[in-house]
Amino acid sequence: MTLKKSDIARFKKRLEDQKAAITQLVRENAEEVKAPEESKGYSQHQADEGTDDFGRTITLEVTSQEFNILRQIDRALEKIQEGTYGICDLTGEEIPLARLEAIPYATMTVKAQEKLEKGLI
Repeated sequence: MTLKKSDIARFKKRLEDQKAAITQLVRENAEEVKAPEESKGYSQHQADEGTDDFGRTITLEVTSQEFNILRQIDRALEKIQEGTYGICDLTGEEIPLARLEAIPYATMTVKAQEKLEKGLI
């Protein structure tokens, strides 16, 4: 099953939209983390301070995961430019359409992804 030009155009649009949305979210998270703490001072309870620190840690972790997705989106967009979108980076097999529908930035088949995550590749 080779992807049609209309499929590739549709995936490219989805990838560009996802990239714009995630980029905006990363910017907002970065601003939130950089923002000075407004009520920091003697009156703030230590538990509140801990909650704020935990919130910032979660925001940083989410931002890190979003950067990873952005890298994957960029790779998928590169593959569209190269004419290899829908082909697994590791095995050269076609990535099933259902996988691309679910994760348009997928650059590997499920089997190849599992092997990579298990350290077998």
